[in-house]
Amino acid sequence: MTEGAADDFAHPFGPTTGPAAADFRPGPLLLQGQDYFFRSADTSLDFQERVHRADLVDDGDGDPIPCVLVLARAADMEMNELSLALAERNIRMVRIDADRCVDVALTVYTDTPLVELERWLLRPIMVWRRHFDITALPVDPTTVHGAYVREQWRAVSGWLSGRADWEQINPVRSSAHLDRLTQLRDAASFGFRVPRTAVTTLPGRNRPGGGRCIVKTAGHHMLEPEPGALRGLFPRPLDIRHSAEAREPAPVLVQQYVGSEHEIRAFVVGDEVIGYRVDKLDPAQLWVDPDSVAVERVELPAGLATRLLALCRFWRLHVAAFDLLATDSDHVFLEVNVNCDWRWFEHRAQDDAVSTAVHRWVAERYEHLVATTSAPRWD
Repeated sequence: MTEGAADDFAHPFGPTTGPAAADFRPGPLLLQGQDYFFRSADTSLDFQERVHRADLVDDGDGDPIPCVLVLARAADMEMNELSLALAERNIRMVRIDADRCVDVALTVYTDTPLVELERWLLRPIMVWRRHFDITALPVDPTTVHGAYVREQWRAVSGWLSGRADWEQINPVRSSAHLDRLTQLRDAASFGFRVPRTAVTTLPGRNRPGGGRCIVKTAGHHMLEPEPGALRGLFPRPLDIRHSAEAREPAPVLVQQYVGSEHEIRAFVVGDEVIGYRVDKLDPAQLWVDPDSVAVERVELPAGLATRLLALCRFWRLHVAAFDLLATDSDHVFLEVNVNCDWRWFEHRAQDDAVSTAVHRWVAERYEHLVATTSAPRWD
């Protein structure tokens, strides 16, 4: 080996000997061994957008068109299905997708509830913000231009999804503050058993419940450091042997491990509760090995459904998904997902109950609002 060639074979995690070794810290626990990667497509498959752009639909006489306005991203397949279902009911749906919005022609009138999107004048009746993540905007936030674009869309999308003269589905003014710790506190106040939980940058020194523990992210399950490139932050068992003295660069949740017979994914749609039994061997299996996860439709106990509906009313949620553990004697609350996706669970269970319920609920609510709301003047 020639002089200096050893540098080509340096330890991948930093120096193991020498002065710098004492300063080396391993990477964050939730980034270790996580190889999940998903590239989110930015091509629209929305039925209504395609037929309107192709001039296959009569746009009317120029009066504002009542509509459902969705703030999402192109890969939101649940909203693609909703678009088709609403078209069958002659209900207009339009979208502003985070990964396609930098070139959109948009004017929002602040003194009347009207929007011009491309060539259409629209009157939103309902607004649903789902996966409209600022990190998905196709700009470089480290540049002045990228930072500028992000900041403008952050402000305007927040205002659109909080404007009081439109009906908001899962109002952001309520759901934006529904972090996991708030969820646990509120669920306990409604009679749910919740795992003992610590928030810490020293996970190896915290053992809530005194036994086995799970490490979880306090924030989203996905990181998007580059627009469209998503990486997973999934729950993992806490290995006390390797993390006793390690300090995390940001707080994580260390949660008591609760043994269970299986998990429950419960969808609340309006006043309806739809349950699925989920059998998996590992907390992250749903993402890293989805084909091995078994899902089947189940009827939930009436008392459990009542508590879930009560929580949704308290949180002002219209469509949400709950993750629960089914134990011998009770159901343990884990979390609620506001931007919930249901098509995967339906596919695994060969069922379409949630899609049917969502399409029906949005259509019925829309028709009620149109019938009871007077149209604004457009002079």
